Amino acid sequence: MLYRENGQFKVSYRADQQIFPILQDRWMIGLLLVVAIAVVPLVASEYMLRAILVPFLILSLAAIGLNILVGYCGQISLGAGAFMAIGAYAAYNFHIRVDGMPLIASLLLGGFCATAVGILFGIPSLRIRGLYLAVATLAAQFFTDWAFLRIKWFTNNSASGSVSVPDLYVFGLPLSSPTPKYLFCLAFVAVFALLAKNLVRAHIGRQWMAMRDMDVAAAVIGIRPVYAKLSAFAVSSFIIGVAGALWGFVYLGSWEPSAFSIDRSFQLLFIIIIGGLGSIMGSFFGAAFIVVLPIALDSLLPDLGNLFGIAINTATVSHVVLMIYGALIVFFLIVEPHGLARLWSIGKEKLRLWPFPH
Repeated sequence: MLYRENGQFKVSYRADQQIFPILQDRWMIGLLLVVAIAVVPLVASEYMLRAILVPFLILSLAAIGLNILVGYCGQISLGAGAFMAIGAYAAYNFHIRVDGMPLIASLLLGGFCATAVGILFGIPSLRIRGLYLAVATLAAQFFTDWAFLRIKWFTNNSASGSVSVPDLYVFGLPLSSPTPKYLFCLAFVAVFALLAKNLVRAHIGRQWMAMRDMDVAAAVIGIRPVYAKLSAFAVSSFIIGVAGALWGFVYLGSWEPSAFSIDRSFQLLFIIIIGGLGSIMGSFFGAAFIVVLPIALDSLLPDLGNLFGIAINTATVSHVVLMIYGALIVFFLIVEPHGLARLWSIGKEKLRLWPFPH
């Protein structure tokens, strides 16, 4: 009965078109933000912040970007790791080569560089789609792997190919401990999630979904495929590029090209499939699942093996994680194509009617 919306009347178009039209949803999101900002930094351990919450936030941001392209516009992409790498290395070069460059400006400029490359590799989407487009975006992954490994200028002439960022400061405050890093990532994710949610609800978002459902019919009713597809590639690449810059600057601190390999692209694809295609909330659900599952299995599987007298090492755990990923992807594609986000929506619909059956 607590989730009923009795008495919540919409008396204007603005009230009817809110992101969270139900009062309980607005209270829940507000409470969640208060807990994330005020409570989590006080009670979470350094390990929790560094190993779980920071990567969860950054992967959620990257998944939001990929979901715009794949889930909302229907353009298959296997090059998300490449755009993360472009954002990270571009932000690195801006940060070390331009004296006095603010950290936030470096991260955003890295995103803009990823946007330019994303539009370039998005041009084939005007003529091809499906598996052929996936292969075209996969070319971006292989090209960036080669470029950042062989062209020494990108790594500031580092002999090993690895780069490391200096001490980070935001408005004169150091980002040296896990707590300010967590809050910094949280601010980025909150802003970009709000922007992405408003974009997919606006006219450009409706154009993306029209291209996803049937591009020929969308062109017949006046939607320009060039604008719709390339804008999806641009917005998606920008968000993924910023996420890649955060991954390198805030989470890793020092990295090499293998940090953004094709495994990263598949990981992001797993996140949006398990979390839910075409859902901003699903990006968070999928990222939480992908981050928490290996940590949980690392602690549970050895104990479970000891009960049966079986020694389970870390290599076995990593293989089991991949097996579970594959099984869950097959399960969600067959049983619930919209992923965990759809299960969450079904639960909310049940709560709106409970305790009545219908």
